Amino acid sequence: MPELPEVETVARRIEKDVVGKTIVSADVRWARTLATPSVKKFKEQIKGQKIKAVSRRAKYIHILLENYNLLIHLRMSGDLLLRTGKIKPEKHDRLILDLKMPNSGISQLAFNDTRKFGKVWLTNQPEKFLGKLGPEPLEKDFTPQWLYENLRKRKRQIKPLLLDQTFLAGVGNIYADESLHIAKIHPQALSNVVTLKQAEALHEAIVSVLKEGIRRNGASIDWVYRGGEYQNYFRVYDREDEACMVCGTKIKKIIVGQRGTHFCPKCQKVERK
Repeated sequence: MPELPEVETVARRIEKDVVGKTIVSADVRWARTLATPSVKKFKEQIKGQKIKAVSRRAKYIHILLENYNLLIHLRMSGDLLLRTGKIKPEKHDRLILDLKMPNSGISQLAFNDTRKFGKVWLTNQPEKFLGKLGPEPLEKDFTPQWLYENLRKRKRQIKPLLLDQTFLAGVGNIYADESLHIAKIHPQALSNVVTLKQAEALHEAIVSVLKEGIRRNGASIDWVYRGGEYQNYFRVYDREDEACMVCGTKIKKIIVGQRGTHFCPKCQKVERK
């Protein structure tokens, strides 16, 4: 599943080519892609809307229109593709927006989603869907002190807590594993016993791996996502039985919170308290 760096990469990739353009029409090729409104209303409401901005909130791509907000969650395999000219829709296209772009050859923005898990919302109340999300880890509200205080308020295993989007927005399986390894915190450690020093190390690690992930255009880890290169710099994720880059111990993989989790048993020891 794409995480913050991958979603940020997609948003940046399309931003310069679609902002200022007008949506002429919409071709909804898979009705279940639309979470809201109905297909009929979606086509009516989005027609003639000018694209004012493209940004990211957590794992959502947020396209600001003149009168509405278009929210897109890529889920497992979604992607946004820019195309030129009159192109025949591809097999896995779920939604195609035709754009009026007088000074550019690009004429389509297609939501392509092989596994059909992605969702699209057209709404004038974006906070209804985004309001419960936690702070952005690359924004000023996310500080070491905030992380320390909010970890201590909860008694949960730290890995699942980092994946909880209402706690912290955008962090997923890859970047949680990488951050915890850098901070030398076991993924099953309880959040309420984390020290201030550990919280500071974890904060620095989260910010660092996310920025590096964005710099390298995210990670290409399966047959869906290609182009990013962060996978070439993984410390623990997807490196089961390979040597830890810090101490040489074999990386282990366990299930934590129903998610495959990679860690170094020597660098990331569970503290018994």
